[in-house]
Amino acid sequence: RKGRKPRKKKQHRSKADRLDAEHHRAEQNEFLRGLNDRQGRYEWMKEERYNTMFRGIEAKIQGAMGTGTYDWVDRRVFDQVFDRLTLMALYKMMKSGVIDTLDFPVARGKEAHVFHGTNLAGEPVAVKIFHTSNAVFKNLIQYIEGDPRFTGLRRKHRDLVEVWVRKEYRNLNRLARWGLNVPFPRGVHKNVLIMDYLGSATSPSPKLRDVVIEDPSSVYDDLLRFLAISWQKANLVHGDFSPYNILWHDGRACIIDVGQAVVDSHPKAQEFLVRDVTRLVEWGQKNGMDVDLAGAMYEVLNMDLSDVEQVELLE
Repeated sequence: RKGRKPRKKKQHRSKADRLDAEHHRAEQNEFLRGLNDRQGRYEWMKEERYNTMFRGIEAKIQGAMGTGTYDWVDRRVFDQVFDRLTLMALYKMMKSGVIDTLDFPVARGKEAHVFHGTNLAGEPVAVKIFHTSNAVFKNLIQYIEGDPRFTGLRRKHRDLVEVWVRKEYRNLNRLARWGLNVPFPRGVHKNVLIMDYLGSATSPSPKLRDVVIEDPSSVYDDLLRFLAISWQKANLVHGDFSPYNILWHDGRACIIDVGQAVVDSHPKAQEFLVRDVTRLVEWGQKNGMDVDLAGAMYEVLNMDLSDVEQVELLE
């Protein structure tokens, strides 16, 4: 009919994407059952109410503030990480029992700081707090646009941050469901992500780049298999696969920082996959291995994974 706008073509979603979305909705509904009853209310509360909230959790974040057992190197960093909205998110998570304490920093980066924390059972957890006060996420838009799981994206900075956090949570969950060695995600709210903690009571597990590996060939094979399962089964590409984003924990390589991972239908998925495999090959060559990109790519694309099935996740 004249003047009528054509309907937008419906974006195709794979079966893996649909299962991922359904699983995420079910988990989030349960996780946020007691968390979101008053969603958004605290963002407009009066200052006195905010101060009361902060006093309610102040004792539980003393370590991160630099007045507890562990030293905080710079109070200005505290002001950067723990802005008003972040404190509100932590308040709701603590009051709902998702986490109990925030103890000391274990990693610092451009996008986020990671802290050692505990849950109500006293078990260690990693609390990853994404920054809300800088513009770094605008440079990461290429990893979000083109992902059918996150359509209708608004470009406000705060919205980009929250999409990125949800993206990392869902990527971790999808990889874990395929039995891959990643930190298991325990919950997400606003700009705060809770995961399994990898390390000791006083320090995190080291990065692969800082470890001398006795059997690099075995580690290379494990990492190549990780990339193959990610591509063939989980339909994901890490996008920043390097020794900087791999921890050495309990004698195994554990892959972290998967927020930039994209689905295989993403316009740049193949480009990112080649880059990831290239970095793995470079690591192998530096460790004295006779490997090349062509052979590694063939393995990632054609490895026999008939024995790999999704696993039931036990929280």
